[in-house]
Amino acid sequence: MNHPLLLALFTAAGLYVGHLWRADLRAARARRPNPNALPGATDAPRRAVIIAMAGALGLLAAETIGEHALGLAAQQSRMTWLFGLYSVTAAPIIEEVIFRGWLVLDGPADGSRRRATMWAAAVGASLGFAALHPFLWRWDDAGFALTPGAKGWFSTAVVFATSLWLYVARLAPWNPRQSLLPCFAGHAAKNLGVVAIKSAAGFMD
Repeated sequence: MNHPLLLALFTAAGLYVGHLWRADLRAARARRPNPNALPGATDAPRRAVIIAMAGALGLLAAETIGEHALGLAAQQSRMTWLFGLYSVTAAPIIEEVIFRGWLVLDGPADGSRRRATMWAAAVGASLGFAALHPFLWRWDDAGFALTPGAKGWFSTAVVFATSLWLYVARLAPWNPRQSLLPCFAGHAAKNLGVVAIKSAAGFMD
């Protein structure tokens, strides 16, 4: 995923999806909703965005403290500035539309069984979301290989927790229209924090 052309294509695709989502949001604001709108293309209260960002940054702080406490800080992966740009601009759009958007049960979560099913689905999707991040595996010129280890398990657990938090940001009562805006903001804030930490630690190329 560090190939410049591939990153440029993914970044362009993410920004285009963001453009479509914003157009759907504008249509909803004008009371002319698009029947085929992208998920979560609705407004959110400012406090919902702030809460989502605060929670995501809190998880990043816990991750950073945990890495230092466990002696894992020096094992963090290197990141190119181009990948950092992608992770802050396009990745939050693509990943949130897919995971917190399409992979969310439609309709209100009324009833204990409905809520249990919804959150079971969120846990399952979060496991998949965490597994897709290359901390316990790698795929490069040498092929595919599993890379289990303390750092890999720790980072995967943090991604899983972050995914669950972003589901909370989408489905919590303080986001009454189930907008994806808080999810975009929280995801982008955490990724920007990661870039800042890696830059300060000398892990950016």
